[in-house]
Amino acid sequence: MCLLINGQLTTGATSETRQSIDPATGSVVGTYPNASPADVDMAVAAAKAAQPGWAARPLSERQEIVQKIGQVLREHSADLGYIDTLDSGSVFSSMQHDAAWAADVIDNLSRSASEVKGEVTQLDVNLHYTRRSPFGVVAKLLPFNHPIQAFGTGLAAPLLMGNCLVAKPSPHTPISALVFARLIKDIVPPGVINVVTGDNDRVSTPLVTHADVHRLAVTGSSEAGVLITQAAAPSLKNLTMELGGKNALIVFPDANPEFAADIAVSGMNFKCQSHSCSSTSRVLVHRSLKQPFLDALVERVKAVRVGLPTDSESGMGAISTRPLFERILGYIEAGKSEGAKLLIGGTIPEDDALKNGNFVTPAVFSDARPDMSIAQEEIYGPVITVLDWEDHDEMVSIANGVEYGLTAVLVTDDLETAHQTADALEVGYVEINGSVSYPHGSPYGGWKKSGNGREGNIDELLSYTQLKSVNVNFRKELSSTSGPKNDPRV
Repeated sequence: MCLLINGQLTTGATSETRQSIDPATGSVVGTYPNASPADVDMAVAAAKAAQPGWAARPLSERQEIVQKIGQVLREHSADLGYIDTLDSGSVFSSMQHDAAWAADVIDNLSRSASEVKGEVTQLDVNLHYTRRSPFGVVAKLLPFNHPIQAFGTGLAAPLLMGNCLVAKPSPHTPISALVFARLIKDIVPPGVINVVTGDNDRVSTPLVTHADVHRLAVTGSSEAGVLITQAAAPSLKNLTMELGGKNALIVFPDANPEFAADIAVSGMNFKCQSHSCSSTSRVLVHRSLKQPFLDALVERVKAVRVGLPTDSESGMGAISTRPLFERILGYIEAGKSEGAKLLIGGTIPEDDALKNGNFVTPAVFSDARPDMSIAQEEIYGPVITVLDWEDHDEMVSIANGVEYGLTAVLVTDDLETAHQTADALEVGYVEINGSVSYPHGSPYGGWKKSGNGREGNIDELLSYTQLKSVNVNFRKELSSTSGPKNDPRV
């Protein structure tokens, strides 16, 4: 595996390497470069040098090139998805879908890019207008849970808006990004896309603090978001973040409990071990439906087959890292000790084929209190916490009573109640009568500690531009009211 810097594949300045480990078997997936701060400097310098020429190309040319990248992603979705399966432990069908879905996002953003426009204002007889200009060098810190999807969707908006990119994959799942970089390196001019891998202290920190990186986007945990914000603050970078979630699925008294249970299982994203910030890990079920809902939920969770992620029959694979595996087991023990009732799961499978991996069966807790750690904190694993409610206002308070605000799902046929509740929830995304679906063109992003900024629509494109105001005076004499001397801010 090689880094991609200025259109060239390289092992890096020091040729130091790391191994990526398959969490399902403990075997080595591949060896990749552990880049150095010098490599980061070279990648940023390459992006900075390439950016003026890239931005000068007509938008139609940038669209054509970005769409070619999407086509490569689509054509190689099986291979790239299989690499992510080995690297992340997630089920193959989910990872292949990630790659194909990312290609669709690229196409959608490419079509939307023509709608990014300035404005003309009629303030007086002169000409006043705005332009959208690129930042220059954009850095992307990618997550471990959806590696190729995050890379594919993340490159589109910066490039379409005339920026150049330095992408840094997670050290846990870097292989697909390096393979993809090799596939697309001749599609874009040298320096437009650069990929550097390695330890966070050797790569992420120098990238976050680099003076020539003016725009930074992060997908990761809320804790990582705080640290990155602090590190980026001295250089006043424009920063957007898609971070953690402790998302509520709210089941209303008119809901069909079987249908609600289907949504609950779908919304937990078991095929990627619930390593998804959008997973609805808190279920708030109306007390009148509590037992039939729990019966249906347990039945469905019991049917989730934990197995090797390369096995087509597996419904859930391996926890992506050993520390996360141990963290999940710790939360399961905490739930029991705090008094919640473990209805199913939370155990290590006894199958010999799984003994070398990070496997745990999906768990369901009932009779939880809102103040329990399993109801408050992001576990980032296959643990569902069920709370019951009776009063609507109390339910909204419980739903909002966490530090996150990413998604929520409502199950009800009462349209008025759905709209009122959606408006009252402190989240950036609400789905009604279905699990989070990410429709193309609909903005996605969080409130509170779930981050800032929006992805997936024109708002994402706009976020990779800076607004410039241009004022043209047709008269050569200065107006008696013009000039900074009359500006109260001066």
